[in-house]
Amino acid sequence: MSKDAIYIALAQIPQGKVVSYGELGRRAGLANAGRYVGTTLKQLPPNTQLPWHRVVNSKRELSFPEGSEGHVRQRRRLEAEGIVFINGRIDKSNFIN
Repeated sequence: MSKDAIYIALAQIPQGKVVSYGELGRRAGLANAGRYVGTTLKQLPPNTQLPWHRVVNSKRELSFPEGSEGHVRQRRRLEAEGIVFINGRIDKSNFIN
């Protein structure tokens, strides 16, 4: 599987939009690769410029445990881009179709 394809697809997610791990995999040409996408994103360096925060789980939630540093950081970045949360879930209108 190609990490480069994931990075390219990730870089193309526009500001103010999100995708699921599975959808990012499909956009990278990797069907059924949601878990692989998640593993790949975990390995990004801390100073990456790639918009990792725009990838969420299929329940429209953040995958970090609520209240964790990662959860707070991701939610703040998404809200700064205008992403709307309703009861902890991202509004469907924020997803790329």
